[in-house]
Amino acid sequence: MSDLHTSRAATGTGDRSRPRAALPALCATQITSWGIVYYAFPVLNARITADTGWSTTATTGAFSGALVVSALAGIPLGRILDRRGPRAVMTAGSLLGVAAILAIAYAPNLALFSAAWLAAGVAMAATFYQPAFAALTRWWGEDRVRALTIVTLAGGLASTAFAPLTATLAEHLSWRSTYAVLALILAAVTLPAHAFALRAPWPPPAPPHPTQQMDGNKSVTRSRPFLMLAAAFTLNGFAMYAVVIALVPLLTERGAGPTAAAWALGLGGAGQTLGRTLYATLARRTGVTTRTVTLIAAGGATTAALAAVPGPYSLLVLLSLLAGMVRGNLTLLQATAVTDRWGATHYGTLSALLAAPATIAGALAPFAGAALAGPLGGYPHLFALLAAVSGTAALLALGTRSRC
Repeated sequence: MSDLHTSRAATGTGDRSRPRAALPALCATQITSWGIVYYAFPVLNARITADTGWSTTATTGAFSGALVVSALAGIPLGRILDRRGPRAVMTAGSLLGVAAILAIAYAPNLALFSAAWLAAGVAMAATFYQPAFAALTRWWGEDRVRALTIVTLAGGLASTAFAPLTATLAEHLSWRSTYAVLALILAAVTLPAHAFALRAPWPPPAPPHPTQQMDGNKSVTRSRPFLMLAAAFTLNGFAMYAVVIALVPLLTERGAGPTAAAWALGLGGAGQTLGRTLYATLARRTGVTTRTVTLIAAGGATTAALAAVPGPYSLLVLLSLLAGMVRGNLTLLQATAVTDRWGATHYGTLSALLAAPATIAGALAPFAGAALAGPLGGYPHLFALLAAVSGTAALLALGTRSRC
């Protein structure tokens, strides 16, 4: 079966009962959850270390630990999502997220601060993209790409909305009080949205895709295409996360000032939003394997260009924008990877298993990138290595074709 036919066949989930409030609610909760639980930390971390005396390595390690926990917790939560739907998982995750942020705000020592971040990691798994994607995939059926695009466009605004808000609050309040105010906002937005907007009946799963055996998803997770795809996403996730974190020091090494480098990074985020608007067209015109290889290779190409081009600044900004556009498409590529190949029957479980190693790699990438830059001789050489990692991921993606 051809890639394009496989992609279309996997979307044959039929009509679904679509709760009208779910899509706008998930847009609001993704902006708020990502903005507070994820993006507030890099804004506040310097104030946290200055006030407490804890090292930046220790506080950043606690945050990275949350990402690792999120990846691991997503696997059992994915199974629950497949069986019961998103309402209970996402509402409980909101409650835990509020409690975790408050615990972070008032942690008297580093040990409790780190423990609170581990709890926040479980909340991430229960409220971030994965459960939202599972809900939209089941409820929206064949129209899921449009719904997924809308939610990821909204999620892309999280840093735009909450990084300035967090910085403004921190100018007038302590970091602890800032987190406390953000916890109240998190509770006010996400708790009612998840509890009341996700009440629609959970539709039965679509019939198993022809590539799945009678024993459910076990045959898929042990298959060569699934393992190759997981490896490709893991390597690519490591490279992409490392590029995002290392972009500012790369540009400063190229001669840009800190503010100019930050603007380039911000425009890369705008590129993600722009890129996501193009994904539906790309999905209609390409097969699933071709699309996967092309996007991963394009990410590697932009990384290689950033490694090779010394300037001028305007050209580096353009490359950052292009890299952001690719990253935006990669988010939707991962959101649709399971249904495009194996259908929606076990979406929550399979997508969590697929995302877990990539999330862990992304959590380790900032430390690994910083550690490698020195021995490699600078950030341009680091970017060249990361481009090679993406190239390897693209080669692995060639083996992800699912046959029926």
